[in-house]
Amino acid sequence: MISIYEFDQLRPEEILNRDIRAEAGVQAAVEEIIGGVRARGDQALREYERRFDGAVLDALEVSEEEMESACRRVDPEFWKTLEMAADNIRDFHRRQIHQDFVVSERGGVVMGQRYTPIEKVGVCAPGTPVAFPSTILMNVIPARLAGVREIVIATAPEADGSISAEALAAARIAGATRVFRIGGAQAVAAMAFGTESVPKVDKIVGPGGVYVATAKRLVFGLVDIDMIAGPSEILVLADGTCNPKYVAADLLSQAEHDKLASAVLVTDSRPLARAVQLEIEAQLDSLSRGEVARESIARNGKILMVRDLDEAVEAVNLIAPEHLELCVDDPFRLLGSIRNAGSIFLGKYAPEALGDYFAGPNHTLPTSGTARFSSPLSVDDFVKKSSFLYYSKEALEQAHRRVADFARREGLDAHARSVAIRFEREEEERV
Repeated sequence: MISIYEFDQLRPEEILNRDIRAEAGVQAAVEEIIGGVRARGDQALREYERRFDGAVLDALEVSEEEMESACRRVDPEFWKTLEMAADNIRDFHRRQIHQDFVVSERGGVVMGQRYTPIEKVGVCAPGTPVAFPSTILMNVIPARLAGVREIVIATAPEADGSISAEALAAARIAGATRVFRIGGAQAVAAMAFGTESVPKVDKIVGPGGVYVATAKRLVFGLVDIDMIAGPSEILVLADGTCNPKYVAADLLSQAEHDKLASAVLVTDSRPLARAVQLEIEAQLDSLSRGEVARESIARNGKILMVRDLDEAVEAVNLIAPEHLELCVDDPFRLLGSIRNAGSIFLGKYAPEALGDYFAGPNHTLPTSGTARFSSPLSVDDFVKKSSFLYYSKEALEQAHRRVADFARREGLDAHARSVAIRFEREEEERV
């Protein structure tokens, strides 16, 4: 049963104490996988897929014929749902697109900034229990809006080598260019280094377990990554007016992800806390992933009692949760006080699952307290910024002595000379 604590008895690190760094054994295994893929390419990928996913693969890449066949097999109603979700995601993320700007000053000075898309991006789509169509939509659509030319999806196949028709349909709707049936650390290695079949990309995004997270950390620098994501987490801030059935269901929606997932209720109502305790137990038995959810609740589930909603907000900002639900009558009153949260769900009829699948904001979010300094996946993750600068001869002449003096004071004579040399003859002539 989920335990009740007084908030002042706990520190934030005790609430989300699920270290995302790999244990030594995991890191060693991942390093071996990365080395194998780097040395033996497609051959290593086939060996690892046989070992880890039980799949004997002839072709690593999903063909166009397979894509077309999968799209025809998808339930028409679900295809419509995918299209509606994709439209919502596009509409939300389209507003994140930045415009180039130019600053023009008098005297021959022009400055500005331009945005250019990353050329090639790889997306890790979790394959357990199935390849997630939602993850594909959330990761591919912002990349497409940013203008990324090549978007590669890697997802673990079933034992027969297949990938779910729903996942392939999502890839088509979102605009992915290629799909590969590889998962785990080997997928990260393949996209980071390239193989005979898999292109080398410039950035790898998307969630995964500890092997994927460790692999992303190890290849960072050779390629960019979005984040090192830990297990999923939810914090529900609820007062005594909430329906405990709703609160329990929302907590379990994250607990079923992973035995390491974290589900936390923060409330100022002890009757609600006790009712949620009982309701979680009642709902666990009806879940298909009840065993996973039960262990998650036992390990990491907590109910934190606070004195009032002001202290509840303080708790939220200390914990910095991935998903935050403000289950109160007037959530907008609290919204302005929330400083640290990945995605915020307002009111009693905005369950976290709405954001996972359909509403539009991204569901790839900072975990393990990193919402203190990082943000959800967005169009920004798929573009680079370049500044540019123009000075006319006359403009540089006005500034060159100050620039040269600045450089000399830092002990960099060559810097100073590169500016001053342009005017030496003219100054000599004036003398």
